[in-house]
Amino acid sequence: MTVQMYQPGAPALSMSDSARRQALKEIERNQAAGLRVAVKPSGCSGYKYVLDYVTEPSAEDISIELEGGVTLYVDAHSMPLVKGAEIDYVTEGVNQFFKFSNPNSQGECGCGESFSVTA
Repeated sequence: MTVQMYQPGAPALSMSDSARRQALKEIERNQAAGLRVAVKPSGCSGYKYVLDYVTEPSAEDISIELEGGVTLYVDAHSMPLVKGAEIDYVTEGVNQFFKFSNPNSQGECGCGESFSVTA
């Protein structure tokens, strides 16, 4: 698999206004330092996004400070796969969730739970 390496100063991750508001609510409610954005091998397409609360950042984390007081933490392995992505918070029917628009994604599985990157 070939992926681009993260380059400091290049656009990393962004969040829509609705995503930042929701993330801030959840970070404050969970008394966390920020939100971890990661990917893990999963699903029929290859990778799955994982969001979690960070109370203690890891030494390997890349910290991204966004407007509105939201801090994202991304591990060095996940950064090339999510670099340039925008995170939105959407409502579809009765469901509300964070949705990724990722320029590195080459496709998604039918249920939308996993994504693939160019090999």
